[in-house]
Amino acid sequence: MSGDAAEADGVPRDEGPDGAPTRSSAKKRYKRLRRRIGAALISTVGPTLFRLLARTWRLEFVGRANMPESTDVGFLVAVWHGRMLLGMPSHPGRLYSVLVSPSDDGSLAKLALERFGYRIIRGSSGRSGARALREMLNVVKGGQRVVVTPDGPRGPQHSTNPGLAWLARATGFPIVPIGIVADRAWHLRSWDAFTIAKPFSRVAVVYGEPVVVERGSGEAGLEAATAELRKRLIAAEVRGCELIGAEQDW
Repeated sequence: MSGDAAEADGVPRDEGPDGAPTRSSAKKRYKRLRRRIGAALISTVGPTLFRLLARTWRLEFVGRANMPESTDVGFLVAVWHGRMLLGMPSHPGRLYSVLVSPSDDGSLAKLALERFGYRIIRGSSGRSGARALREMLNVVKGGQRVVVTPDGPRGPQHSTNPGLAWLARATGFPIVPIGIVADRAWHLRSWDAFTIAKPFSRVAVVYGEPVVVERGSGEAGLEAATAELRKRLIAAEVRGCELIGAEQDW
């Protein structure tokens, strides 16, 4: 028995004995409707509202020297999934490509990011994302930066896996960890506690020391680089909290 069309005792799974929709069927329809509404809002009023909100933020930067300034140099960027929105005002889309999962949530993220000029790469940061890896290779060699969320798309929050370190080894480019925090923010009830800074908040953007993975690194090297990346991402956010007097929210 598999799929929505699977049956039990001759009754479709998404219908009751009387032909009425079951609770699970109603939930699926509600989720589809919610996604359609969300997609419509994201592609219409969302960008305008966000730009107005972001203009009120007071951005403060630390460690900018860790980010190559030349647009001829490509590299990988790591930021926690829940902080992506905070980083958009200070990182123009024309310079960045973003790795977005092929999930439904990824489709919503794609809509939003494209409205701000980001190039989208659909795929996984895991080792199975061969097509995404090839595209990232071409993008990085062309001088663009590729943004990856090491704890996305499903978490848990602030987790990392060897996939990004594997990408760094395969491409030969460093990973720049970016910690971003706000002193006043809303947090969505999602696995990543998605962060939206409130109007006139202070937002700290901290660029950590790049993580370099040597091409000859084995499994132990990948695991060490993965642990170090997580350590530097968390350290960057701790430094940001100290800078603006914010409480750690994780």
